[in-house]
Amino acid sequence: MSETHPVALVTGAARRVGAVIARTLHAAGYDVALHYRKSRGELDALAGALEARRAHSTLVLQADLADGAQLPGLVDAVVARFGRLDALVNNASIFHPTPLGEITAAQCDEFFAVNARAPLLLAQAAAPHLKAAHGAIVNVTDIYAERPLPQHVAYGVSKAALRMATAALAQALAPAVRVNAVAPGAILWPESKSDADRDAVLARIPLQRTGTPEEIANTALWLIRDAGYVTGQTVRVDGGRTLAG
Repeated sequence: MSETHPVALVTGAARRVGAVIARTLHAAGYDVALHYRKSRGELDALAGALEARRAHSTLVLQADLADGAQLPGLVDAVVARFGRLDALVNNASIFHPTPLGEITAAQCDEFFAVNARAPLLLAQAAAPHLKAAHGAIVNVTDIYAERPLPQHVAYGVSKAALRMATAALAQALAPAVRVNAVAPGAILWPESKSDADRDAVLARIPLQRTGTPEEIANTALWLIRDAGYVTGQTVRVDGGRTLAG
């Protein structure tokens, strides 16, 4: 039972931004439930490092978020282990090109199941426990939830749905639970992006650099722990990139 430490469930916690969010919350005193789908080795390494810092402070959970039947069990497992749930971070996402003319129904279903439906259903399952803790939800969206990314039609539409879910959940769960989103800009480059593509992106960022996973994680921590009068908002962490239109 986690009687003294608040507890956060982080989806997609094995790698990249999700792992940094988990480490940041853990360093801030949270016990963390770490969800993964396939990256078990990386998740075990992360959990081992966190356990070395504070014993009995992690829980490893595997689930395919596209399977809605598995989602309530994630919340149940967290509460069974720690006795509480104070924060939900919906970080897990799928991302790959879907040019118009090549989009399939199966691709649409996959994007919406993972990027929009899973966060909504996890929030619903977690709601009673978050209300009891006066907790918070943070959804990781994208600046492309409000502006199109060429060749990524289905992804953008699914992230736009998550942005609306953020606002709708904030209204539905108030006043006990705050719900906000973080919209990253250029943080970690896709492996397929060329140097020329990267230079073109950087030229459009007023701060003239990429962001870091730590900057996303610190924003998530602020929204969870410190932003007591903020709900229903999407915080862009993009170096000013959206100013360019």
